[in-house]
Amino acid sequence: MMNMGGPSTVPEVHDFLYRLFSDGDLIPLPFQSILSRFIAKRRTPQIEQQYADIGGGSPILRYTRLQGTGMCELLDELSPETAPHKSYVAFRYAKPLTEETAEEMRADGVKRAVAFTQYPQYSCSTTGSSLNEMFKRGSKGELGGIEWSVIDRWGTHPGFVEAVAQNIEKALEKFPPERRSSAVLLFSAHSLPMSVVNRGDPYVLEVSATVSAVMARLGHKHSYRLVWQSQVGPSAWMGMQTQDAIKGLARLGKKEVVLVPIAFTSDHIETLYELDLEYVKEGHELGLEVYRSESLNESPVFIRALADIAAHHLRDVGAGTQSRTSTQMALRCPGCTNDTCGQQKAWFAKGGR
Repeated sequence: MMNMGGPSTVPEVHDFLYRLFSDGDLIPLPFQSILSRFIAKRRTPQIEQQYADIGGGSPILRYTRLQGTGMCELLDELSPETAPHKSYVAFRYAKPLTEETAEEMRADGVKRAVAFTQYPQYSCSTTGSSLNEMFKRGSKGELGGIEWSVIDRWGTHPGFVEAVAQNIEKALEKFPPERRSSAVLLFSAHSLPMSVVNRGDPYVLEVSATVSAVMARLGHKHSYRLVWQSQVGPSAWMGMQTQDAIKGLARLGKKEVVLVPIAFTSDHIETLYELDLEYVKEGHELGLEVYRSESLNESPVFIRALADIAAHHLRDVGAGTQSRTSTQMALRCPGCTNDTCGQQKAWFAKGGR
């Protein structure tokens, strides 16, 4: 189960930031090795305080393990021919790191594995980066003789859409019935640098597809917008920014808003601090009544969706009706200049050989 991860304790923040800003797939920087150290050192005190404000660390590891355990319990029932199943967590920037997970899998004698991204929508900067890192470890022989396949995107899976929609409906119930239909839904996803978007990255399109599927499930009863959060640095990023959208709705005289994290599968700093402590608070100060739709966290509907995605993948790959990687994963971004990306796709397509 691959994801960005987050520091579980405040002392882990610096190393997390250094790894994050060192990753050119996520945040392309000039003189990356030099600037990453400088930015991480400069931002550490501020980010440490933010993690302290949400309880002393990110809960993403706890929720990912909980989701993985629940998924595997269901998967044993849904796919007994491939049982028993065990989930491993491979974070890109926080413990357990990919190399630590690779060592654990090799020690356990794993022979068959699925690289299951926990980013519902594909981006070269997120899922692509995690797959590149897994490929680098595998090409060095650190993964042993594991046969691999990949679940690289699932942003319109009916179970995922249903879980998100149910949480939105719960948030809407916080408004009085007579005002409920006036609520604006702001779907908020992590932004991307425009340099990534403009090379043909599919993330924006795939997040939009998720939003469209959720709105169809809700019967298109509410006005909505897709907005973007967590911009870092002075370069151009995908917009409009969530914070600016909240200000704009207040200026337009709107009164009821629901913030919906649409590209995150569990709570972490972007939901617990950025959305809850910054944007909701700012909305209240502007005269808005703002609620956040809960993250998926322990949602049984979502956990069953993960199991369903994995069961269908194992069945179809095992039967030979689906290749080890998806049709879309095989296509590099038209503007891609990263040779590792192409090598990684070929490696996984051959089952990690």
